[in-house]
Amino acid sequence: MKKIVGRSARRSEGPDKLCGVAKYVDDYALPGCLFGATLRSTIACGRIRSVTLDPAFPWSEYVVVTADDIPGHNHVALIENDQPLLAKDLIRHPMEPILLVAHPVRAKAYAALAHIKVEYDEQTPLLDPETSTTVFKSFAIQRGDAERGLAGAHVVVEGEYRVPHQEQAYIETNGAAAWWEDGTLVTLGSLQCPHYVVKALKASFGLPEEKVRVIQAVTGGGFGGKEEYPNVICAHAGLLARKAGRPVKIIYDRHEDMAATTKRHPAVIRHRTGATRDGRIVAQDVEIVMDGGAYVTLSPVVLSRGTLHATGPYDCPNVRIRSRVVMTNTPPNGAFRGFGAPQTLFAAEMQIERLADAVGLDPLVVRRRNAIREGSTLPMGQTLRESVGALGTLEACAKKSGYARRSHECARWNQAAGRPSWRGIGMALVHHGAGFTGSGEAYLNSRAAVTLTREGELRVLSGSTEFGQGTTTLFGQIVAETLGVPLELVTVETPDTARVPNSGPTVASRTCMMVGRLLREAALELKAFVAPGTARFPTTRLALARAARPLLGPEPSRRFEAVYKKPDWVTWDDKSYTGDAYEAYSYGAMAVELEIDKATFETQIRGVWIAADIGTVIHPLFAEGQVIGGVTQGLGYALLESAVYEKGVMKNARFTDYTIPTALDTPPMRVTFVPTPYSLGPFGAKGVGELPMDIPGPAVAAAVRHAIGRFVDVLPITPERIAQALAKDPAA
Repeated sequence: MKKIVGRSARRSEGPDKLCGVAKYVDDYALPGCLFGATLRSTIACGRIRSVTLDPAFPWSEYVVVTADDIPGHNHVALIENDQPLLAKDLIRHPMEPILLVAHPVRAKAYAALAHIKVEYDEQTPLLDPETSTTVFKSFAIQRGDAERGLAGAHVVVEGEYRVPHQEQAYIETNGAAAWWEDGTLVTLGSLQCPHYVVKALKASFGLPEEKVRVIQAVTGGGFGGKEEYPNVICAHAGLLARKAGRPVKIIYDRHEDMAATTKRHPAVIRHRTGATRDGRIVAQDVEIVMDGGAYVTLSPVVLSRGTLHATGPYDCPNVRIRSRVVMTNTPPNGAFRGFGAPQTLFAAEMQIERLADAVGLDPLVVRRRNAIREGSTLPMGQTLRESVGALGTLEACAKKSGYARRSHECARWNQAAGRPSWRGIGMALVHHGAGFTGSGEAYLNSRAAVTLTREGELRVLSGSTEFGQGTTTLFGQIVAETLGVPLELVTVETPDTARVPNSGPTVASRTCMMVGRLLREAALELKAFVAPGTARFPTTRLALARAARPLLGPEPSRRFEAVYKKPDWVTWDDKSYTGDAYEAYSYGAMAVELEIDKATFETQIRGVWIAADIGTVIHPLFAEGQVIGGVTQGLGYALLESAVYEKGVMKNARFTDYTIPTALDTPPMRVTFVPTPYSLGPFGAKGVGELPMDIPGPAVAAAVRHAIGRFVDVLPITPERIAQALAKDPAA
């Protein structure tokens, strides 16, 4: 039978999306449905003195919910319970939800907000994370003696780097519907993590788990922005539905979504790097400050990943990393593709550029000389056992891009008189851990299953969600390849917490490697049940039904479930933050050639080359699409996207003036896969989703440095920042 893994099979949900029959949250016609709207704070910090409803307004047509209507705990259950579902007294950021209204006409629900008056005792907000003393989480990692290593280094380079907020910019905004069935709260949402929402709703409504059901609707993009925020919007819809006795939908418009929901954490990262004269790194000292916004949300795991990736994919015997994420009076920040790693890897790679400059070597030589290999030990004490593709991707990228030739060509171009532009080429090398950090996967205790019915149906049961990345097709491929059956024989259940096990959140580049592994184990158990020993597994539905019926007896189906088991060799200590942070890492290298106009300082990308090690490539077209999509988002982070805040509120919360890359801004990209399979990944696969987001920022900054001979250490690298860098030293 033809192999299924490694082949670009047809996207399973593609026809429905292509033909416009896929149903997103707002496509569901719910009888008697009301539409909800949220009254939000207009100040960044202070206390609510009073909330007054206009007595002349026809409130009898409306349903109004306040904090007093919450039957359970008034908090959003996540890592910490510090964030209120509805503010009753204290205000910690603009856009904080205070009150909910619902009406059968959506426009009238929003119109009612103008008839509610809130009086505040306003206080001075804290907006600078570097002066904040409210620390949500901090980490300290030490290997060797960083101070002694720096003191003995031949060369020490220092740098300070700043990275901004970034908006996830999913096509479909946040939305949820809720209704009650026989005492059970049912929510339907555009979301990534159904079981996260179950946990939050249990707390807010004081319900047992069996009385909460969460269903994922077709979801138009997530990128982390629909990881934890649906906890809020689903609960708000549920509160209105409870009071109204009718279904309620809440669908944010673009402005509300951008202004109120989570963003990528801004950060300031400071480095001191010591090296020998030939560019070998001997010591690194790193300080990280991230801005968490008003509440904790997912800040600890964002800081964790940023901390663990802070030195880049390089060997170094002496390391000290100190990091913290702090509170400011701005809307909370949360998950975004890469969560923490893009911020700190930008700084780590810029240090390589500075080091290369200091020792007079090409940055490629410095990267090659220091890149981790099998047997290397990372700062947290993890020794890399297998599947280490750092050097392989670096060399493949250098070769495919013609890096050496293009570097010389750019230098000659810049030396010639009368040129209207500068040209440069830059590279970056990154790693990205697949799965949750340290003991995180063991804590999740993820489950996934495959069901066989009397009719010969094979159904995948998983809480992992599809939001454009190809999860449903990928899972079908893994199960079909394991059983040796056609892909058409396998279907994937819609994530519905009443029907599927908790496979953990669809985040952290864990879906293919972690959940795919569980599905392969479940499929192997099913295979042994139907075709023990050397018996041939049936390859048609009819043959499978004939084989299944005597085995199942009177039962309509049998479920084969696998539960995550920590590999024996994985050790981790949460207190000291040492050990095996991730089972495996993916690796990527990228080269960017660009041109900068000497009159306008505008940057045009001329070419992009990416080499990636994601282990065995299950679906080549999806993997390439993930790389191109992630790099495109990263190019926006590097060059275009600038969230402007004033008094803690985002002032450009619309796509007319928050600029994201379009097709016209996206250059041709050449993607090469250099697989080093991981023995415990399904068929050797590792994670791919977040790795591409890590590379563009530093690669673009390195190319800008090559073009103008100046470092620009703040993202995005706008024409204004290029002009400022040149103005500091105009002799370019």
